[in-house]
Amino acid sequence: MNFDEVLLAGLARDGGLYVPENWPRFSATEIRALRGLDYASFAAKVMAPFVEGCLTPDELTALCRDAYAGFTHKAVAPLKQVDANLWLMELFHGPTLAFKDYALQLVGRLFDHVLTKRGETVTIVGATSGDTGSAAIESCRDRKAVNIVILHPKGRVSEVQRRQMTTVMSANVRNLAVDGTFDDCQTIVKTLFNDLEFRDKYNLSAVNSINWARIMAQIAYYFWAAVALGAPDRPVAFAVPTGNFGNVFAGYAALRMGLPVARLVVGSNRNDILTRFFETGAMTAQGVVPTLSPSMDIQVSSNFERLLWEFLGRDGPATAALLTAFGTDGGMTVPAPAWTAITALFKGVRFDDRATQDLMRSLYRQTGEILDPHSAIGYGAALAAQTPADIPVVTLATAHPAKFPDAVKAATGLHPALPPHLADLLERPERMDAIAADPARIMAYVRDFAEGRNG
Repeated sequence: MNFDEVLLAGLARDGGLYVPENWPRFSATEIRALRGLDYASFAAKVMAPFVEGCLTPDELTALCRDAYAGFTHKAVAPLKQVDANLWLMELFHGPTLAFKDYALQLVGRLFDHVLTKRGETVTIVGATSGDTGSAAIESCRDRKAVNIVILHPKGRVSEVQRRQMTTVMSANVRNLAVDGTFDDCQTIVKTLFNDLEFRDKYNLSAVNSINWARIMAQIAYYFWAAVALGAPDRPVAFAVPTGNFGNVFAGYAALRMGLPVARLVVGSNRNDILTRFFETGAMTAQGVVPTLSPSMDIQVSSNFERLLWEFLGRDGPATAALLTAFGTDGGMTVPAPAWTAITALFKGVRFDDRATQDLMRSLYRQTGEILDPHSAIGYGAALAAQTPADIPVVTLATAHPAKFPDAVKAATGLHPALPPHLADLLERPERMDAIAADPARIMAYVRDFAEGRNG
Protein backbone atom coordinates (compact mmCIF):
# COMPACT_ATOMS: atom_id res chain seq x y z
CA MET A 1 0.00 0.00 0.00
CA ASN A 2 1.11 3.56 -0.57
CA PHE A 3 1.32 6.22 2.13
CA ASP A 4 -2.05 7.83 1.32
CA GLU A 5 -3.86 4.53 1.77
CA VAL A 6 -2.05 3.72 5.02
CA LEU A 7 -2.79 7.20 6.40
CA LEU A 8 -6.52 6.94 5.74
CA ALA A 9 -6.87 3.30 6.80
CA GLY A 10 -5.04 3.62 10.12
CA LEU A 11 -5.55 -0.03 11.02
CA ALA A 12 -5.04 -2.85 8.52
CA ARG A 13 -8.17 -4.74 7.48
CA ASP A 14 -6.94 -7.92 9.17
CA GLY A 15 -6.63 -6.01 12.47
CA GLY A 16 -2.84 -5.66 12.29
CA LEU A 17 -0.69 -2.55 12.24
CA TYR A 18 1.14 -1.12 9.25
CA VAL A 19 4.93 -0.96 9.13
CA PRO A 20 7.23 -0.08 6.21
CA GLU A 21 8.03 -2.96 3.89
CA ASN A 22 11.67 -1.81 4.07
CA TRP A 23 13.31 0.67 6.41
CA PRO A 24 14.85 3.61 4.57
CA ARG A 25 18.50 4.03 5.54
CA PHE A 26 20.33 7.32 6.05
CA SER A 27 24.09 7.28 5.61
CA ALA A 28 26.40 9.11 8.02
CA THR A 29 26.91 11.76 5.34
CA GLU A 30 23.15 12.24 4.94
CA ILE A 31 22.68 12.56 8.71
CA ARG A 32 25.45 15.16 8.95
CA ALA A 33 23.74 17.11 6.16
CA LEU A 34 20.74 17.62 8.47
CA ARG A 35 22.80 19.86 10.75
CA GLY A 36 21.73 23.48 10.80
CA LEU A 37 18.23 22.97 9.38
CA ASP A 38 15.18 24.44 11.14
CA TYR A 39 12.84 21.86 12.67
CA ALA A 40 10.25 21.86 9.86
CA SER A 41 12.86 21.38 7.12
CA PHE A 42 14.68 18.79 9.25
CA ALA A 43 11.52 16.76 9.91
CA ALA A 44 10.53 16.84 6.23
CA LYS A 45 13.93 15.40 5.25
CA VAL A 46 13.59 12.55 7.76
CA MET A 47 10.03 11.68 6.70
CA ALA A 48 10.48 12.10 2.94
CA PRO A 49 11.29 8.43 2.17
CA PHE A 50 7.98 7.28 3.68
CA VAL A 51 5.78 9.54 1.53
CA GLU A 52 7.65 9.19 -1.75
CA GLY A 53 5.21 8.97 -4.66
CA CYS A 54 2.40 10.59 -2.65
CA LEU A 55 3.88 13.94 -1.64
CA THR A 56 6.66 15.92 -3.26
CA PRO A 57 9.49 17.16 -1.01
CA ASP A 58 8.17 20.70 -1.42
CA GLU A 59 4.62 19.67 -0.46
CA LEU A 60 5.84 17.83 2.64
CA THR A 61 8.06 20.73 3.70
CA ALA A 62 5.17 23.18 3.30
CA LEU A 63 2.90 20.98 5.42
CA CYS A 64 5.59 20.73 8.10
CA ARG A 65 6.13 24.49 8.13
CA ASP A 66 2.40 25.04 8.58
CA ALA A 67 2.15 22.35 11.26
CA TYR A 68 4.93 23.76 13.45
CA ALA A 69 4.44 27.47 12.79
CA GLY A 70 2.25 27.94 15.86
CA PHE A 71 4.56 26.22 18.36
CA THR A 72 5.60 28.54 21.15
CA HIS A 73 9.35 27.85 21.12
CA LYS A 74 11.36 28.86 18.07
CA ALA A 75 13.37 25.64 18.26
CA VAL A 76 10.07 23.66 18.29
CA ALA A 77 11.70 20.78 20.21
CA PRO A 78 14.40 22.47 22.35
CA LEU A 79 17.06 20.57 24.26
CA LYS A 80 17.89 21.58 27.84
CA GLN A 81 20.90 20.26 29.74
CA VAL A 82 20.19 19.21 33.35
CA ASP A 83 23.35 17.27 34.21
CA ALA A 84 26.79 16.61 32.79
CA ASN A 85 25.51 14.20 30.20
CA LEU A 86 21.73 14.26 30.68
CA TRP A 87 19.36 16.33 28.57
CA LEU A 88 15.66 17.05 28.39
CA MET A 89 13.99 17.39 25.01
CA GLU A 90 10.93 19.56 25.64
CA LEU A 91 8.08 18.16 23.58
CA PHE A 92 5.31 20.32 25.01
CA HIS A 93 5.49 23.54 23.03
CA GLY A 94 2.56 22.71 20.72
CA PRO A 95 -1.02 23.94 21.07
CA THR A 96 -2.14 21.21 23.52
CA LEU A 97 1.11 21.10 25.53
CA ALA A 98 2.06 17.46 24.89
CA PHE A 99 4.30 15.45 22.58
CA LYS A 100 1.29 14.24 20.60
CA ASP A 101 1.15 17.66 18.91
CA TYR A 102 4.41 16.96 17.07
CA ALA A 103 2.72 14.20 15.10
CA LEU A 104 -0.92 15.19 15.09
CA GLN A 105 -0.52 18.79 13.95
CA LEU A 106 1.06 17.31 10.84
CA VAL A 107 -1.34 14.35 10.55
CA GLY A 108 -4.37 16.67 10.53
CA ARG A 109 -2.88 18.55 7.61
CA LEU A 110 -1.99 15.31 5.85
CA PHE A 111 -5.63 14.20 6.14
CA ASP A 112 -6.80 17.50 4.67
CA HIS A 113 -4.30 17.30 1.82
CA VAL A 114 -5.11 13.71 0.86
CA LEU A 115 -8.89 13.96 1.31
CA THR A 116 -9.08 17.17 -0.72
CA LYS A 117 -7.28 15.44 -3.60
CA ARG A 118 -9.68 12.50 -3.37
CA GLY A 119 -12.86 14.48 -2.73
CA GLU A 120 -13.64 12.26 0.28
CA THR A 121 -14.54 12.61 3.96
CA VAL A 122 -13.55 10.41 6.92
CA THR A 123 -14.87 9.74 10.40
CA ILE A 124 -11.98 9.50 12.83
CA VAL A 125 -12.56 7.37 15.91
CA GLY A 126 -9.86 7.39 18.57
CA ALA A 127 -9.17 6.43 22.15
CA THR A 128 -7.08 8.52 24.51
CA SER A 129 -5.44 8.07 27.88
CA GLY A 130 -5.21 11.84 28.09
CA ASP A 131 -3.12 13.62 25.47
CA THR A 132 -3.87 12.04 22.10
CA GLY A 133 -7.50 13.17 22.25
CA SER A 134 -6.84 16.87 22.71
CA ALA A 135 -4.03 16.88 20.15
CA ALA A 136 -6.20 15.05 17.60
CA ILE A 137 -9.15 17.34 18.18
CA GLU A 138 -6.98 20.43 17.89
CA SER A 139 -5.52 19.21 14.60
CA CYS A 140 -8.91 18.20 13.11
CA ARG A 141 -11.35 20.79 14.47
CA ASP A 142 -13.39 22.67 11.84
CA ARG A 143 -11.95 20.64 8.94
CA LYS A 144 -14.69 20.05 6.36
CA ALA A 145 -13.51 16.60 5.30
CA VAL A 146 -13.07 15.19 8.81
CA ASN A 147 -15.49 14.18 11.58
CA ILE A 148 -13.89 13.08 14.85
CA VAL A 149 -15.12 11.10 17.87
CA ILE A 150 -12.74 10.65 20.81
CA LEU A 151 -13.23 8.18 23.66
CA HIS A 152 -11.60 8.81 27.03
CA PRO A 153 -11.90 6.84 30.30
CA LYS A 154 -14.29 8.73 32.54
CA GLY A 155 -12.60 10.19 35.60
CA ARG A 156 -9.17 8.82 34.62
CA VAL A 157 -7.64 11.84 32.88
CA SER A 158 -6.60 15.11 34.50
CA GLU A 159 -9.04 18.01 34.51
CA VAL A 160 -6.83 19.98 32.13
CA GLN A 161 -6.58 17.02 29.76
CA ARG A 162 -10.35 16.54 29.81
CA ARG A 163 -11.16 20.19 29.29
CA GLN A 164 -8.75 20.49 26.39
CA MET A 165 -11.05 18.01 24.63
CA THR A 166 -14.49 18.86 25.95
CA THR A 167 -14.33 22.65 25.57
CA VAL A 168 -13.95 22.41 21.79
CA MET A 169 -17.41 23.16 20.39
CA SER A 170 -16.69 22.60 16.70
CA ALA A 171 -19.52 20.86 14.86
CA ASN A 172 -17.22 18.10 13.60
CA VAL A 173 -16.03 17.10 17.10
CA ARG A 174 -17.60 14.78 19.68
CA ASN A 175 -16.24 13.49 23.01
CA LEU A 176 -17.32 10.32 24.82
CA ALA A 177 -16.58 9.79 28.53
CA VAL A 178 -16.49 5.98 28.72
CA ASP A 179 -17.24 4.19 31.96
CA GLY A 180 -14.07 2.09 31.91
CA THR A 181 -10.32 2.17 31.43
CA PHE A 182 -8.23 3.35 28.50
CA ASP A 183 -7.74 -0.29 27.53
CA ASP A 184 -11.54 -0.61 27.31
CA CYS A 185 -11.67 2.45 25.05
CA GLN A 186 -8.89 1.14 22.85
CA THR A 187 -10.52 -2.29 22.55
CA ILE A 188 -13.82 -0.70 21.50
CA VAL A 189 -12.10 1.37 18.82
CA LYS A 190 -10.48 -1.78 17.42
CA THR A 191 -13.86 -3.54 17.49
CA LEU A 192 -15.36 -0.79 15.33
CA PHE A 193 -12.49 -0.98 12.88
CA ASN A 194 -12.71 -4.76 12.68
CA ASP A 195 -16.37 -4.53 11.61
CA LEU A 196 -15.43 -4.05 7.96
CA GLU A 197 -18.96 -3.27 6.78
CA PHE A 198 -19.34 -0.50 9.37
CA ARG A 199 -15.79 0.72 8.74
CA ASP A 200 -16.34 1.01 5.00
CA LYS A 201 -19.79 2.58 5.22
CA TYR A 202 -18.61 5.44 7.45
CA ASN A 203 -15.03 5.61 6.11
CA LEU A 204 -13.45 5.19 9.53
CA SER A 205 -9.90 6.34 10.12
CA ALA A 206 -7.59 6.39 13.14
CA VAL A 207 -5.37 8.97 14.83
CA ASN A 208 -4.03 6.81 17.66
CA SER A 209 -0.45 5.68 17.35
CA ILE A 210 -1.79 2.59 15.60
CA ASN A 211 -1.74 4.96 12.57
CA TRP A 212 1.69 4.71 10.98
CA ALA A 213 1.74 8.44 10.16
CA ARG A 214 1.90 9.16 13.91
CA ILE A 215 5.03 7.05 14.31
CA MET A 216 6.57 8.53 11.17
CA ALA A 217 6.31 12.08 12.48
CA GLN A 218 7.74 11.13 15.87
CA ILE A 219 10.87 9.62 14.34
CA ALA A 220 11.92 13.13 13.37
CA TYR A 221 12.55 14.39 16.88
CA TYR A 222 14.82 11.46 17.71
CA PHE A 223 16.99 12.44 14.77
CA TRP A 224 16.71 16.10 15.83
CA ALA A 225 18.06 15.49 19.33
CA ALA A 226 20.76 13.05 18.30
CA VAL A 227 22.13 15.28 15.53
CA ALA A 228 22.24 18.24 17.93
CA LEU A 229 24.34 16.13 20.32
CA GLY A 230 26.83 14.88 17.74
CA ALA A 231 25.24 12.08 15.71
CA PRO A 232 26.22 10.31 13.57
CA ASP A 233 29.69 10.70 15.06
CA ARG A 234 28.65 9.53 18.50
CA PRO A 235 25.74 7.42 19.77
CA VAL A 236 22.90 8.80 21.88
CA ALA A 237 20.60 7.05 24.37
CA PHE A 238 16.97 7.97 25.01
CA ALA A 239 14.74 7.64 28.08
CA VAL A 240 11.04 7.55 27.27
CA PRO A 241 7.99 7.50 29.56
CA THR A 242 5.47 5.37 27.73
CA GLY A 243 2.42 3.18 28.10
CA ASN A 244 1.26 2.45 24.57
CA PHE A 245 4.82 2.00 23.24
CA GLY A 246 4.34 4.22 20.18
CA ASN A 247 6.72 6.98 21.27
CA VAL A 248 9.60 4.64 22.05
CA PHE A 249 8.93 2.54 18.94
CA ALA A 250 9.68 5.70 16.93
CA GLY A 251 13.12 5.63 18.56
CA TYR A 252 13.60 2.06 17.41
CA ALA A 253 12.55 3.11 13.91
CA ALA A 254 15.17 5.88 13.98
CA LEU A 255 17.79 3.24 14.82
CA ARG A 256 16.68 1.11 11.87
CA MET A 257 17.05 4.19 9.67
CA GLY A 258 20.70 4.62 10.58
CA LEU A 259 20.68 6.79 13.70
CA PRO A 260 23.23 5.56 16.25
CA VAL A 261 20.89 4.84 19.18
CA ALA A 262 22.81 3.25 22.03
CA ARG A 263 19.92 2.44 24.37
CA LEU A 264 16.17 2.93 24.74
CA VAL A 265 15.08 3.06 28.38
CA VAL A 266 11.34 2.72 28.98
CA GLY A 267 9.88 4.35 32.08
CA SER A 268 6.68 2.88 33.54
CA ASN A 269 4.44 3.75 36.46
CA ARG A 270 2.70 1.10 38.59
CA ASN A 271 1.03 -0.17 35.41
CA ASP A 272 4.34 -1.76 34.54
CA ILE A 273 3.54 -4.42 31.96
CA LEU A 274 6.39 -3.24 29.72
CA THR A 275 8.99 -3.23 32.49
CA ARG A 276 7.89 -6.70 33.60
CA PHE A 277 8.30 -7.90 30.01
CA PHE A 278 11.84 -6.53 29.73
CA GLU A 279 12.70 -8.23 33.03
CA THR A 280 11.17 -11.64 32.30
CA GLY A 281 10.24 -12.08 28.64
CA ALA A 282 6.60 -12.59 29.63
CA MET A 283 3.85 -10.04 29.00
CA THR A 284 0.96 -10.48 31.41
CA ALA A 285 -1.91 -8.00 31.75
CA GLN A 286 -3.05 -6.99 35.21
CA GLY A 287 -5.72 -4.58 36.39
CA VAL A 288 -5.13 -0.91 35.55
CA VAL A 289 -4.30 1.17 38.64
CA PRO A 290 -4.96 4.95 38.56
CA THR A 291 -1.73 6.94 39.09
CA LEU A 292 -0.33 10.47 39.00
CA SER A 293 0.70 9.77 35.39
CA PRO A 294 -2.66 8.80 33.83
CA SER A 295 -1.49 8.83 30.21
CA MET A 296 0.55 5.73 31.09
CA ASP A 297 -2.24 3.87 32.90
CA ILE A 298 -2.29 1.16 30.25
CA GLN A 299 -1.94 -2.63 30.26
CA VAL A 300 -2.33 -3.30 26.52
CA SER A 301 0.51 -1.58 24.65
CA SER A 302 -0.76 -1.56 21.08
CA ASN A 303 2.50 -0.61 19.40
CA PHE A 304 4.40 -3.46 21.00
CA GLU A 305 2.96 -5.53 18.16
CA ARG A 306 5.23 -3.70 15.73
CA LEU A 307 8.36 -4.40 17.78
CA LEU A 308 7.39 -8.03 18.31
CA TRP A 309 6.99 -8.53 14.56
CA GLU A 310 10.43 -7.04 13.93
CA PHE A 311 12.20 -9.25 16.47
CA LEU A 312 10.36 -12.39 15.35
CA GLY A 313 12.00 -11.95 11.97
CA ARG A 314 8.91 -10.28 10.49
CA ASP A 315 7.03 -13.56 10.86
CA GLY A 316 3.36 -12.59 10.62
CA PRO A 317 1.80 -15.91 11.71
CA ALA A 318 4.14 -16.21 14.71
CA THR A 319 3.32 -12.66 15.76
CA ALA A 320 -0.41 -13.22 15.31
CA ALA A 321 -0.28 -16.42 17.39
CA LEU A 322 1.34 -14.63 20.33
CA LEU A 323 -1.07 -11.70 20.14
CA THR A 324 -4.04 -14.06 19.97
CA ALA A 325 -2.79 -15.82 23.09
CA PHE A 326 -2.41 -12.46 24.82
CA GLY A 327 -5.91 -11.42 23.82
CA THR A 328 -7.43 -14.72 24.92
CA ASP A 329 -5.44 -15.50 28.06
CA GLY A 330 -4.09 -12.09 29.06
CA GLY A 331 -0.51 -13.23 28.70
CA MET A 332 2.21 -14.34 26.32
CA THR A 333 5.84 -15.38 26.54
CA VAL A 334 8.17 -14.24 23.78
CA PRO A 335 10.72 -16.78 22.48
CA ALA A 336 14.02 -16.44 24.30
CA PRO A 337 16.14 -15.43 21.28
CA ALA A 338 13.76 -12.55 20.48
CA TRP A 339 13.59 -11.42 24.12
CA THR A 340 17.39 -11.51 24.40
CA ALA A 341 17.76 -9.40 21.27
CA ILE A 342 15.12 -6.92 22.46
CA THR A 343 16.74 -6.46 25.88
CA ALA A 344 20.13 -5.82 24.28
CA LEU A 345 18.60 -2.50 23.18
CA PHE A 346 15.69 -1.88 25.59
CA LYS A 347 15.64 -1.56 29.36
CA GLY A 348 12.55 -1.04 31.53
CA VAL A 349 12.24 0.69 34.91
CA ARG A 350 9.20 1.48 37.07
CA PHE A 351 8.31 4.26 39.50
CA ASP A 352 5.29 4.37 41.76
CA ASP A 353 3.61 7.65 42.68
CA ARG A 354 5.85 8.31 45.68
CA ALA A 355 9.01 7.73 43.62
CA THR A 356 7.60 9.93 40.86
CA GLN A 357 7.03 12.77 43.32
CA ASP A 358 10.54 12.29 44.71
CA LEU A 359 11.98 12.64 41.21
CA MET A 360 9.98 15.81 40.57
CA ARG A 361 11.03 17.28 43.91
CA SER A 362 14.72 16.41 43.66
CA LEU A 363 15.15 17.76 40.13
CA TYR A 364 13.39 20.98 41.09
CA ARG A 365 15.60 21.45 44.15
CA GLN A 366 18.78 20.69 42.22
CA THR A 367 18.09 22.68 39.04
CA GLY A 368 14.84 24.64 39.33
CA GLU A 369 13.40 22.53 36.53
CA ILE A 370 9.72 21.59 36.89
CA LEU A 371 8.52 18.36 35.29
CA ASP A 372 5.07 16.83 34.97
CA PRO A 373 4.70 13.29 36.40
CA HIS A 374 5.19 11.55 33.04
CA SER A 375 8.37 13.47 32.20
CA ALA A 376 9.63 12.82 35.74
CA ILE A 377 9.35 9.09 35.09
CA GLY A 378 11.36 9.64 31.91
CA TYR A 379 13.97 11.51 33.97
CA GLY A 380 14.11 8.63 36.43
CA ALA A 381 14.55 6.23 33.52
CA ALA A 382 17.47 8.34 32.27
CA LEU A 383 19.16 8.13 35.69
CA ALA A 384 18.78 4.35 35.49
CA ALA A 385 20.11 4.08 31.94
CA GLN A 386 23.60 2.91 32.99
CA THR A 387 25.17 4.02 29.73
CA PRO A 388 28.87 4.88 29.39
CA ALA A 389 29.77 8.40 30.52
CA ASP A 390 30.58 9.55 26.98
CA ILE A 391 27.06 8.72 25.66
CA PRO A 392 24.52 11.51 26.21
CA VAL A 393 21.09 10.47 27.48
CA VAL A 394 18.03 12.40 26.29
CA THR A 395 14.85 12.33 28.36
CA LEU A 396 11.67 12.96 26.39
CA ALA A 397 9.72 15.54 28.40
CA THR A 398 6.31 14.65 27.08
CA ALA A 399 3.90 17.11 28.71
CA HIS A 400 3.81 20.63 30.13
CA PRO A 401 3.68 20.65 33.94
CA ALA A 402 0.52 22.80 33.84
CA LYS A 403 -1.40 19.79 32.47
CA PHE A 404 -0.99 18.17 35.92
CA PRO A 405 -0.98 21.10 38.34
CA ASP A 406 -2.08 19.19 41.44
CA ALA A 407 0.70 16.62 41.14
CA VAL A 408 3.29 19.30 40.45
CA LYS A 409 2.19 21.41 43.42
CA ALA A 410 2.23 18.41 45.75
CA ALA A 411 5.81 17.60 44.74
CA THR A 412 7.34 21.07 44.40
CA GLY A 413 5.03 23.50 46.19
CA LEU A 414 4.53 25.44 42.95
CA HIS A 415 1.32 25.72 40.94
CA PRO A 416 2.31 25.81 37.25
CA ALA A 417 0.32 28.28 35.19
CA LEU A 418 -1.26 27.47 31.87
CA PRO A 419 0.15 29.46 28.94
CA PRO A 420 -1.86 32.48 27.75
CA HIS A 421 -3.81 30.70 25.01
CA LEU A 422 -5.25 28.31 27.63
CA ALA A 423 -5.41 30.66 30.61
CA ASP A 424 -9.24 30.56 30.77
CA LEU A 425 -9.53 26.81 30.10
CA LEU A 426 -11.06 26.00 33.47
CA GLU A 427 -13.87 28.51 32.89
CA ARG A 428 -14.86 27.38 29.40
CA PRO A 429 -18.13 25.42 28.96
CA GLU A 430 -17.79 21.69 28.31
CA ARG A 431 -19.57 19.30 25.95
CA MET A 432 -19.27 15.52 26.28
CA ASP A 433 -21.50 12.47 26.43
CA ALA A 434 -21.14 9.83 29.14
CA ILE A 435 -21.54 6.29 27.83
CA ALA A 436 -21.06 2.68 28.95
CA ALA A 437 -18.08 0.68 27.70
CA ASP A 438 -20.37 -1.08 25.24
CA PRO A 439 -19.19 -1.47 21.63
CA ALA A 440 -22.75 -1.65 20.28
CA ARG A 441 -23.80 1.60 21.97
CA ILE A 442 -20.67 3.40 20.84
CA MET A 443 -21.06 2.08 17.31
CA ALA A 444 -24.61 3.46 17.25
CA TYR A 445 -23.35 6.81 18.55
CA VAL A 446 -20.69 7.04 15.82
CA ARG A 447 -23.25 6.00 13.18
CA ASP A 448 -25.75 8.67 14.24
CA PHE A 449 -23.06 11.37 14.38
CA ALA A 450 -21.60 10.49 10.98
CA GLU A 451 -25.02 10.29 9.32
CA GLY A 452 -26.05 13.59 10.87
CA ARG A 453 -22.89 15.25 9.63
CA ASN A 454 -22.78 13.68 6.18
CA GLY A 455 -26.49 13.27 5.46
